[in-house]
Amino acid sequence: MSIATPLMAPADWRDFLALTKPRVMTLVVFTALCGMLAAPVPIHPVIGFTAILCIALAAGAAGALNQWYEADIDAAMRRTAKRPLPGGRMERQAALHFGVGLGSFAVILMGLAVNVLSAVILAISILFYVLVYTVWLKPRTPQNIVIGGAAGAFPPLIGWAAATGDVTLMPVLLFMLIFLWTPPHFWALALFVETDYANAGVPMLPVVAGEVVTRQHIGIYTIPMAIAAVAPWPLGLAGVIYGIVSVATTAYFGWLAYRVAVRRTGAEDKMTPEKRLFKFSILYLFVVFAALVVDRWVLA
Repeated sequence: MSIATPLMAPADWRDFLALTKPRVMTLVVFTALCGMLAAPVPIHPVIGFTAILCIALAAGAAGALNQWYEADIDAAMRRTAKRPLPGGRMERQAALHFGVGLGSFAVILMGLAVNVLSAVILAISILFYVLVYTVWLKPRTPQNIVIGGAAGAFPPLIGWAAATGDVTLMPVLLFMLIFLWTPPHFWALALFVETDYANAGVPMLPVVAGEVVTRQHIGIYTIPMAIAAVAPWPLGLAGVIYGIVSVATTAYFGWLAYRVAVRRTGAEDKMTPEKRLFKFSILYLFVVFAALVVDRWVLA
């Protein structure tokens, strides 16, 4: 007599929503919207809404495909163990189909409703995040987040391209800002969840090179990030509002990064410098990009 194996409960809408990494999507959508609104030409509200919808769907698709591929890694990490796949609430095949379907729909809709250039960049961003970062870089090199940071830097470029149909120096600088922001942001996180990455066998910089090297790299990468952040003002691509906000917030970011870089004690407290840097780094991008839009509309 055989004993029946209990069936997996079907996933509900909350599990599919969790696959899209909604908190990450918030920053993606915001920077894309700012890139669109900062463009020198207006975009029709319906086309603009469609473009942002496509970017959100594409980000969700990339998140779903990332979780499909990394289900085993997520299961080994405390902060991701309750996601739908490692939590046993969804089959991996369902996540794969959901991600591929969502991404394909987003790219096709962007190409038909907005323009081909924004659709091409959108497709590249999905493929870069899934194939280059998730499949190739992340499990193989401690520089994964350096090169892989390009995946999260595409949204303002796509937003700008959706509005203008081209790419100029300004969206490239916005791309570089996020690209160079990503290493200190994620390495600050990696410093206080290092055990998670070690248990999962992910070669993040603190695991492979140690805390001292990681802290040094945070300080080093903050320098070109600061240049990219402030550059639009002296180059005449943004006005005084953006200039003041970017200089002030970047200076504070630099101060936090310096404190992380010179910290040598392993003592724990409620808010270590790396936690402060990680939390502020998220607010930092929101503030800088919002200042760009305000600057564009106030001084236009």
